[in-house]
Amino acid sequence: MRKWTMLAVSLGLAAILDQIAKSWVLSNLDLYQSIQPIPALAPFFQLTRSSNTGAAFGILPMAGDVFLILALFIVAALLWYLRSLPAESRLAPFAVGLVIGGAVGNIIDRLQHGHVIDFIHYQIPNLISNVSNPADHAIVFGVMLIFAESLWRDRNRREAESRPRTMDAARESEEAR
Repeated sequence: MRKWTMLAVSLGLAAILDQIAKSWVLSNLDLYQSIQPIPALAPFFQLTRSSNTGAAFGILPMAGDVFLILALFIVAALLWYLRSLPAESRLAPFAVGLVIGGAVGNIIDRLQHGHVIDFIHYQIPNLISNVSNPADHAIVFGVMLIFAESLWRDRNRREAESRPRTMDAARESEEAR
């Protein structure tokens, strides 16, 4: 029950915060308008309202419906994955909630506006420029946490398997022969 509660909380927070931020952007910025909320960080960080009909970084702009359907399948797969995790898993339910919450935030955009609203603009002049949103950040952070916990769980399992057996376990093994 705890892992499903953790999932619901992180999913809700990710989706709600994403939609609140996007609502503010829609109310305060015109399409392609930029502002520098922290002037000292300009031009490396600013808010620039844009729309994205494709995937991350604007790739495949004509495939918006495909990404909507793909997002729904990914949500279902993540719920199946979470179901298979041990009850004591602490980080994965939170991480899966972030990924699903981010996907839900972008799904809402696609259904409501026909595109995803992006506005967090990071750039290194003459090298890279990326405009994203809180849902994208929740997805990336959630995936990183899922991988981190998976690596940690595998490492702990390998360490447990490589530990010398206790005398009691050795005796039980001898008695079983």
